[in-house]
Amino acid sequence: MVRPVRDLSVAAHRLGGGDLGARVEPDGPAEIVEVDKAFNRLAGRVGELLEEERRAAADLSHRLRTPLTALRLEIEAVPDRSERLIGDLDELERTVDHLIRQARRPLREGIGASTDLGVVVEERASFWGALAQEQRRYWSADVKGGPYLVALLEEDAAAVVDALVGNVLAHTPEGTPFHIGVDRTKDGMVRLVVEDAGPGFPEGDPTRRGESSSGSTGLGLDIVRRAAEATGGALYLRAGPDGGAGVEVLFGPARDAPTA
Repeated sequence: MVRPVRDLSVAAHRLGGGDLGARVEPDGPAEIVEVDKAFNRLAGRVGELLEEERRAAADLSHRLRTPLTALRLEIEAVPDRSERLIGDLDELERTVDHLIRQARRPLREGIGASTDLGVVVEERASFWGALAQEQRRYWSADVKGGPYLVALLEEDAAAVVDALVGNVLAHTPEGTPFHIGVDRTKDGMVRLVVEDAGPGFPEGDPTRRGESSSGSTGLGLDIVRRAAEATGGALYLRAGPDGGAGVEVLFGPARDAPTA
C-alpha cells in the first residue's frame, strides 16, 4: 500500500518540476491503480497542451516577421522618420525573436539552469553602451562581488537585460542617464535594478510605460516578469532616485549558487 502511494508522489513531484515524461506504473489496490491511470492521462494531456501552445506561438511569431520587415522598409524610406518609432520597432522585433526562440526550445530545456547574471549584465551593458553613447547618455553598471548565479538559461538572462535597457533607450529622451546594478538580498535572492532619470512611469498603471503613443505594446516587461517568476522571483516597478523609473527584478538562485 505504501510503495504505490510513494511512487505516485515521486512522479507528481517530477511532473511539477518540469519532467513531462513522468509516469507511474499502476500498482496496488484498485483505487490506487485508478488514481495512477488518471495521473498518467493528466501528465500526457499537459504535455500535449504545452506542445500545442508552443506550436501556436511559433506560428504566430513567424507570421509577424513578414509585416514587421515590410513596416521597417516603409519607415526607413521616410526622409523625416521618427527615430523613436524605429526604436519601438526594434523592441517589437526583439520580442518576436525571443518568442520564436522560446517556441523552438525543447520543453525540458532550462530545468536546473545556472547563469551568472553579473557576467550577463556586464556583457549586455557593454553592447548597449555604444547606442547609449550615440544618444549622449551617461550610463553605469555596478556589478560588485558575485558570482550571481540565477536559475535561468544565459539567453533568457540576456533577454531580460535587453528588454529593460531597450525600454530605457526607446522610451526616455536622448541624453537621459541610466544605471544598472546587481546585488544579493538578505534572503539570498539575486536582485537586478535598472533606473533612469527620465519622466518616470505614467500615472495609473505603471506597467503601461512600455506602451507609447506610437502604439508599441511594451511586451518586454512581460518577458522580464515571466523570467523572474520562473525562478521564484518577482518584478517591482517604482520611482528611481532621480525621479525617473526604477525597475527591480528578483531572481531565485540557481541550485549550485553559493549560500554566502
